[in-house]
Amino acid sequence: MKASTFVYPWDVNGDPEAATRIAGLGVQQVTLAAAYHSTRALTPRHPRHRIVTAEHASVLYPTDARWEGRALRPYAAGDWARGDAFGEAAAQLSEAGLEVHTWVVLAHNSRLGAEHPDTSVVNAYGDRYPWAPCIAQPATRAYLIDLAVEAALRPGAAGTELESLGWYGLQHLHAHDKTGGVPLGDAGMYLMALCFCGTCREGYGEQGLDADSLAAAVRAALQPLWQGAPDDGRWAGVEKLLGAGTAAATRAWRDETGRTLQETAVRAVRAAAPEGFQILLHADPVTYHVGANPGVDPEHILSVADGVVVPCAGGPDLLTPFAEAREDAVIAANFPVVSQMGGSPGTLAADVARARELGATEMRLYHAGLASDGDLDAIREALAGR
Repeated sequence: MKASTFVYPWDVNGDPEAATRIAGLGVQQVTLAAAYHSTRALTPRHPRHRIVTAEHASVLYPTDARWEGRALRPYAAGDWARGDAFGEAAAQLSEAGLEVHTWVVLAHNSRLGAEHPDTSVVNAYGDRYPWAPCIAQPATRAYLIDLAVEAALRPGAAGTELESLGWYGLQHLHAHDKTGGVPLGDAGMYLMALCFCGTCREGYGEQGLDADSLAAAVRAALQPLWQGAPDDGRWAGVEKLLGAGTAAATRAWRDETGRTLQETAVRAVRAAAPEGFQILLHADPVTYHVGANPGVDPEHILSVADGVVVPCAGGPDLLTPFAEAREDAVIAANFPVVSQMGGSPGTLAADVARARELGATEMRLYHAGLASDGDLDAIREALAGR
């Protein structure tokens, strides 16, 4: 089973041993960040630094002329990745015998929302989510599609993995997040993800819903959860809180919006890519889920892309709907392998075996740059025993 590990350019650049160390894990591929959100990252083996602070979402390469004169455009990186950081790291990794694929984060950008607040998701209370661009807005969609093409097709890349190509919601995990005081399950998270920007309000109207009445209904549906009522979760919980007809109408608008964005972005990357270029999406098989792994319909997305990268932090069960949808697709099981971030490198061999039984064809390891030496030893041992 082909294995790839996620890597940042700053894990490699300036460390002459990094590429050889990563290749020595037993992986055949690296998924190297080309466009990434803000983060604070540990670099436990780098000879020049131990902490990298990426202050805002940025591209990790020089942009081209397609962005001239446009209000929505990618941001250049600061000191954490100046110049063509991606290209420099990719060259070293390729020289070490590794196949390089781009890692492209799309609809997750706090700086975009701060500087262009009208692009953000707006919840039923009127709160904006600056980290979550509304993917229904035409200008935002055009920006995301062009970013997908430019960031995916970096010189030397054999494929790409597109993350956050869909709706984002309340989930953020940034800036000392303090949103966990009231536990929200699937139902609450869905309701808090519903967008009420101008474009989405019109979209609900096309589904026969009055946007003001819908917002009021969402607030009323959430009130018991704020008061401590259990969130029944899953789609039945949304229907119970909002009403089946209203819930279905919101989902029809959002599903179509996400589906057409994914189709258009993948088609644009494919049209510009060389023959054989692999296009995967980070995805969840439940269409109303939001976040870095946005919900998709497995049969549809596998008719569009070459495959998917599926989160397996909670177990491998999400693999099954994708594996059943198309036999020849790439189904990459994504395992966290940093023990202090919830990963389990010690059980990787067993986890991979179970994922293979459920239809996984490849594995992804998150993340070689963040892992301790002990974690890397466990990964090396697990991959040696394949």
